[in-house]
Amino acid sequence: MCLAMLVYFVLLGRAGVLLVASGRPAAIGLGVAIFLLPVVGLWAMVATLRAGFAHQRLARLAKERGMELDVDALPRRPSGRIDRAAADRLFDSVRTEIEDHPEDWVRWYRLARAYDYAGDRTRARETMRKAVAMQEQQR
Repeated sequence: MCLAMLVYFVLLGRAGVLLVASGRPAAIGLGVAIFLLPVVGLWAMVATLRAGFAHQRLARLAKERGMELDVDALPRRPSGRIDRAAADRLFDSVRTEIEDHPEDWVRWYRLARAYDYAGDRTRARETMRKAVAMQEQQR
């Protein structure tokens, strides 16, 4: 996907050069705007990759500690996703861990995973960012 995005950036850049080289004011404005799109796309790609690598690191460290959430026995829908009621029960049990260990990044990681399994992606991302920040402070 990153390679495809880089090819897309090259093609966009080429179109931007052609527009700017035309010398017409509207085309120059569009060409400059086209040059900005790859910058924004590159930033998004790098941010996503950095977050993904950080999440993988936390998953590995949590597994090494024997703290990865085990969801294998939970009932699943035909789509393969965890049953909503089971995910909510998992979330409730993991949330109580935070109350007992609020400074433990592994518990925040587990909570982020539980949010994700329960379908709350926004809170899952926020909580995972917190877990990553806490773990980086401890390194």
